[in-house]
Amino acid sequence: MEEYTFLRQFADSWMLVVLFLFFIGVVVWVFRPGSSKTYEDTANIPFRHEDKPAPQADDTTATPKEARS
Repeated sequence: MEEYTFLRQFADSWMLVVLFLFFIGVVVWVFRPGSSKTYEDTANIPFRHEDKPAPQADDTTATPKEARS
């Protein structure tokens, strides 16, 4: 059997099953119990510093700096 024919038959049969099972595994992983806290934290990243800017990386007690002209 030619290599291309073998790989084509494998991709049409077993690889489809493997990829489908991988997809189902990812869906189960995302919706598993206890994962909602992780995803809520990730979803709220843009709203963490709604009232004031985030502190600078090199200065933990940074105050908001204003542009002065």
